[in-house]
Amino acid sequence: MSATLFRNVRILDCTRAGPFDGSVLVEGNRITAVVPAGASIAAGSAMVVDGQGATLMPGLIEAHSHLTFTDVAQSVELGFIPPEEHMLKTAVNARRMLDAGFTSCFSAAAAKPRLDVALRNAIDNGDFPGPRTLAASPEMTVCAGLGDVRLYHMYRENFAVVCNSPEEFRRFSREMVREGVDTLKINVSGDAGTPASPADTAVMNDAEVAAVCDVARAHGKRVAAHARSAESVKMCLRHGVDVIYHATLLDDDARDQLEAQRERIFVAPVLGNLYSTLNEAVAWGITRELAEQRGIAHELEHGIENMKALHGRGVRVLIGGDYGFAWNPIGTDARDIGHFVDMLGFSPMDAILAATRLGGEIMGMGDRLGQVRPGYLADLLLVDGNPLEDVAILQQRDRFKAIMKDGVFWKSPGRDIVGSPG
Repeated sequence: MSATLFRNVRILDCTRAGPFDGSVLVEGNRITAVVPAGASIAAGSAMVVDGQGATLMPGLIEAHSHLTFTDVAQSVELGFIPPEEHMLKTAVNARRMLDAGFTSCFSAAAAKPRLDVALRNAIDNGDFPGPRTLAASPEMTVCAGLGDVRLYHMYRENFAVVCNSPEEFRRFSREMVREGVDTLKINVSGDAGTPASPADTAVMNDAEVAAVCDVARAHGKRVAAHARSAESVKMCLRHGVDVIYHATLLDDDARDQLEAQRERIFVAPVLGNLYSTLNEAVAWGITRELAEQRGIAHELEHGIENMKALHGRGVRVLIGGDYGFAWNPIGTDARDIGHFVDMLGFSPMDAILAATRLGGEIMGMGDRLGQVRPGYLADLLLVDGNPLEDVAILQQRDRFKAIMKDGVFWKSPGRDIVGSPG
C-alpha cells in the first residue's frame, strides 16, 4: 500500500475549525492520521512531502458541473457535435477540472444521453483522469421551455429532451435509470435565455414533477431541478426534489419552505453565469444592455439577496455557476468561491466550506469526503498561500503545489519538497 506523509503544512480541515500547523498521513486512498505540529506520527516507509508552510485542504467539489458543455457561445451548438467527438471533448474537460483543483463533480445535466455515464465509468475504471463524478440525465424540459430549440419547420438538437406529459417524463426518466444515471434533471422554470418562458415562470406542472420524483424514489436516484421562479421552487419542494438550482426569484413563502426543508435539500444559485453574462460576454454579442433587457441584472440582484437570506437561515448554499459557456469556461469554477465572498458576503471560511464540506454532502459522501479527517478519502490540495486570507488564490493553478485524488497525485509535488522517511 502506498503512503504519503505531508508534514510542515498548515491544515485547513474544513470541519469549521481554524487552520493549524501539523502533519497528515495518507495510506492507500484514505487519510489515516491528522496531528498537530510537534506530535509524533508513525509514517513507516511513506514518501514525505515537506509542505514548507503551505496550506493542505480538501479538493474542491463542484455542485453544478456540466463537463459535457464545451464552452459554446450558443447552447444549440451542443446539438451539432457528434457523440464521438463530444465524448472526447468531455474527457478533456474532466482533465481541466482536475488541473483546477476540483476532485469531485455533481453533474447538473449531460448534453447528450449517456455522456455523463460513460465519463463516470471511465474515470472510475482509471481509463482517463477526471474528478469523481455523479452522472446526470440530460435536462428534461417542456415544449417552449429551456433547451427546446426546435423550429416548426426544422428539428434541431440541443442539451435538453422535450417531454410534454407526465407519462413522457416518466418514460424518459426510466430510460435514464436503465442507462445508469445517478441524478434525474428537470427544467421546472423558464429562463432569461428562453423568450417564450421567462425566468419568473413555472413551465412544468405538478403531475410532471411528481412523475420524475416517483421514478427517482422507486430506484434510489436523486432529482435536481432548474428552478428560478418562486412557484417552481415550491413545486419542487412539494414533490421531494433533492437539489434546487438557481432559486433566484423567491418570495417569502418559498424562502420559508426552503428553510423548513433545509436538512434535506441543497441549493446552488449558479450566480457565476449570471455575473459573466452581464459583465463579460460582449465579445460574443451580449452587451450589458442586452443582458439587462433579458432580465439578467434583475435576476442577479434578487438572487444575491435571496442567497444571503437562505444562508442566514441555515440552508445549504453551494458553489456551482453553470461553467461551460464561452464567457464562463470550464475550469474557472473556483471563481464561484470568490463570488460568494464578494457578492453574498460569505466569510472566506463559509465560502470554502460551500466548495468542500457541503460538496461532500451533496455527493452523498459527507462522512468521507470534503474534509481533512482520519478515515476520509485522500482528495487533497497543497496550496501556496492562505485561502482564508484571499480565496482568489484558489483560481490560480500555479498556486497548487500538489493535487491528490484518491491517494494518488494528479499534480506531483516538486522535487524540492519531497524527502525520504525519517
